[in-house]
Amino acid sequence: MRPEILFPLFSPISTLKGVGPRIAPLLQKLAGPIVRDVLFLKPHSVVRRTQAQIAQALDGEVMTFQVTVESFQRPRGGQQPWRMRVFDDTGFMTLVFFGSFGGQLEQRHPVNSRRIISGKVEDQGYGWQMVHPDYMVAPDKAAEVPELEPVYPATAGLPARTVRRFVVEALARAPELPEWQDPAWLAREGFPSWREAMGRLHEPSSEADLSPQALHIKRLAYDELLAQQLAMAQRKAERRRLPAPTIAASGLAEAIRADLPFAFTGAQDRALADIRADFASGERMSRLIQGDVGSGKTVVAMCAMADVAGAGAQTAFMAPTEILARQHYETIAAPLAAHGVEAMLLTGRDKGAARREKLAGLESGKVEIVVGTHALFQDDVVFHRLQLAVIDEQHRFGVAERQRLLAKGEAVHVMAMSATPIPRTLELTLYGDLDVSRIDEKPPGRTPVVTRASPMARLPEVEARLREATAAGAQAFWICPLVSESELTDLAAAETRAAELKARLGASVGLVHGKMPPAAKDAVMAEFAEGRLSVLVATTVVEVGVNVPNATIMIIEQAERFGLAQLHQLRGRVGRGRRESSCVLLYDPPLSEIAQKRLDILRRTDDGFQIAETDLELRGGGDPLGLRQSGLPAYVFADPFAHRDLIAAAGDDARLIVARDPELTSERGKALQILQELFDWKAGLALKDAG
Repeated sequence: MRPEILFPLFSPISTLKGVGPRIAPLLQKLAGPIVRDVLFLKPHSVVRRTQAQIAQALDGEVMTFQVTVESFQRPRGGQQPWRMRVFDDTGFMTLVFFGSFGGQLEQRHPVNSRRIISGKVEDQGYGWQMVHPDYMVAPDKAAEVPELEPVYPATAGLPARTVRRFVVEALARAPELPEWQDPAWLAREGFPSWREAMGRLHEPSSEADLSPQALHIKRLAYDELLAQQLAMAQRKAERRRLPAPTIAASGLAEAIRADLPFAFTGAQDRALADIRADFASGERMSRLIQGDVGSGKTVVAMCAMADVAGAGAQTAFMAPTEILARQHYETIAAPLAAHGVEAMLLTGRDKGAARREKLAGLESGKVEIVVGTHALFQDDVVFHRLQLAVIDEQHRFGVAERQRLLAKGEAVHVMAMSATPIPRTLELTLYGDLDVSRIDEKPPGRTPVVTRASPMARLPEVEARLREATAAGAQAFWICPLVSESELTDLAAAETRAAELKARLGASVGLVHGKMPPAAKDAVMAEFAEGRLSVLVATTVVEVGVNVPNATIMIIEQAERFGLAQLHQLRGRVGRGRRESSCVLLYDPPLSEIAQKRLDILRRTDDGFQIAETDLELRGGGDPLGLRQSGLPAYVFADPFAHRDLIAAAGDDARLIVARDPELTSERGKALQILQELFDWKAGLALKDAG
């Protein structure tokens, strides 16, 4: 049950004064459906209204004047504005009004009446003017014109000042809430109470009050982070209480490892040891294996699958696309088969008798490992004894999809894999409910990719070198940029580039883009992987992890338009064999300072984790690494860059709370329950749950 003290904040927005049937959908689009959402709207800037006389007016500034109305000028035509001439002791100004309400102006502000006006001043060369003053009131209502005014987001039909009125009313409904923060931490940080912090947020005294480092904003950010970290810590503790059959490390996995043509890196050894400790614990595993492109995550997963097969159970290995599923299958099938473990590939292409035969092998237990796509969680897929689910790039699957797979077994261990390096400071925000193993070393023998940047003016030179390389048997990716927000515009640019390269290179050139049906995209990718195409022109849909060892050249057009992490991922598609590979970053000068730093760090290192940290610093929050699609929480108050020290503190605090007061029954625990309801992270996590 929601605590009664929060009822005013969880009322519908229609209970706010002035929010009727027309306004409600607009306000809901901007903020959300309840009063709390309006309260949580943050001002994005502050307007300071300088009081002055007309002679002191400054072009482009928001200013306030006390004036007298001199005259009105009616519109000469339908599109012409109403004009109102005003003056003070030092000069004249024209007020301009568009619309049909001019007659009301003369009634409300008659000639010779005194008014206080406030708005943006413009120098027209022939005199000062103010278009649609923000305020125009009688002197006895001067208090209605704020010297400092917070500015809120607006939307069509709902101006910022109207939004502010609703926010002020929502703030008036915000109650004093019991303190949920640790007293010692509160005193050390010097944080105000929650209610005081909300008041300061909506009544700033300067621009500094909107800074992420302002004490009241840090307080609200910590509240939000603590609510999220507490929900994650509770979910982790609940999972730990779920029993699962123990799985012993098997001689089978060690025999497979002994056959591999390379030794595990220290990071791979540590990741496998983490998985085996989970298997031996008697609790369900929920572990993320995080590693850069080419760090060897799949072979670690293969050894874990061999342990499961050695225990007489089955593994499902789910990848987001058919080409990635096929790639994983080709990596693991032969080493496993050499030791009597049968792996199978199941995709949407399997039909009829062939599909029935594969499903029978799974149901009987004859097939111990199945690699596939969305086909794995279809209703007719039945396992004999599913004990491990390995999910590659799990953010690419919906919650319901992941749960349908896990429902095909009992107490199924979950291992997720991600090739998107996450800065350590962000790891808790994304994976606080999972155990994380990092594979942060590259296998020996990988040749570093030589990276260089060139201006777009040198495109003919790049094309000439590419022609020589493809004539000698090399293969290349050519990535086209995001031209605009329109996918059709991007597609047109990619098609134009592909046609031009065909004409210039005389090589076989393929094209893949997001508008293609998956089967058609896979077919072109397969042609490239098999060497039948020399150059693959692509928009950014080229899959992470697509393995074409013969591809040694990556050309990224207008690289300054891409995020650093995305550039690193794209570059990771070459340098997979033993031949020297290169990456050319073509850019349109002049480069901004941040774009210059991005290209410089790429030239200096291929360490994805270091690149991720640098990307976070260069972006300074916003949408770090473009990770929204990877599940980065949409925080209201917390900025993952500015508040990264608070993320770690909130994680520590949450773990301590769950250890000491798991049911939240203490005085602080009861206050924390209110905090959790206020932010509602538990509901969000339930939706995000992977099992």
